[in-house]
Amino acid sequence: MLVATHDGPFHADDVMAVALLRVFVDPDCTVVRTRDPARLDTADVVVDVGGLHDASHGRFDHHQATYVGPHSSAGMVLTWLLATGRIDAELGDGLREGAVDYLDDVDNGRRPADPRVPCFPRIVDALNQPAHTHAEFDAAFLGAVRFAEAWLRGLRAEHDQVVEARRAVREAMAAAVASGSRVIELDRYLPWKAVYFESGGEDHPTDYVLHPGTDGSWRVVAIPPRLGDFGQKRSLPEAWAGLTDEALEAATGVPGSVFCHKNRFIAVFRTREAAVEALRTHGLWS
Repeated sequence: MLVATHDGPFHADDVMAVALLRVFVDPDCTVVRTRDPARLDTADVVVDVGGLHDASHGRFDHHQATYVGPHSSAGMVLTWLLATGRIDAELGDGLREGAVDYLDDVDNGRRPADPRVPCFPRIVDALNQPAHTHAEFDAAFLGAVRFAEAWLRGLRAEHDQVVEARRAVREAMAAAVASGSRVIELDRYLPWKAVYFESGGEDHPTDYVLHPGTDGSWRVVAIPPRLGDFGQKRSLPEAWAGLTDEALEAATGVPGSVFCHKNRFIAVFRTREAAVEALRTHGLWS
């Protein structure tokens, strides 16, 4: 795919528009920065330049008087990605709320970029500053696009984790009830809290979540009474609070005990077996 956008200084919307195309359509697309109408005509997709909004022909400019919609080039491209099935509706809603609507509003003058927040429009503005020539702006633009791509891939991965969490957490909740356990066990970390409480967690007869850490350890996390609460339905034992290594092993009676937070909402063990033994020994498993 050949993507064209304007040369010179760039803004958050054209950066995000190109990043959206690279992440969700063609990661190897070629980007040309020009205002030459003849060169724009050769492009498969044109964003933020050209004076035309025609999604069916890959034209996404919002500066012309004939366009009265709410979007910048970023919002236009996202709408097209949704309409053509390249992004599902839930992910699209998340991208709009988490990134694109704000860019549209700032670019179209509906709100200023907050000077107190390192928001994307301000980041992009800063990435322009070292450039002085067209070649320097071109190089800086591609660097900004790579930054936006990394952000978008992270948002997509976050969305995929939420989808997987809905399945895994609900299955684990059902399994805990079936076995009479007060512990929900996950085979890897997932963003479990929102799903847990969406699925009746406040009234669910479970107190802890057991899952592996990225370092090979296993974590026991006390479940709060409600989403956003910093308390626990059932805190870990007071005797464990703030202890590490040998001191915690003495308190739990289990080799492989590593750490318990002083507020008793998380404990770390070297293995799953150590975590389960500690919970069982202290009457916390069922």
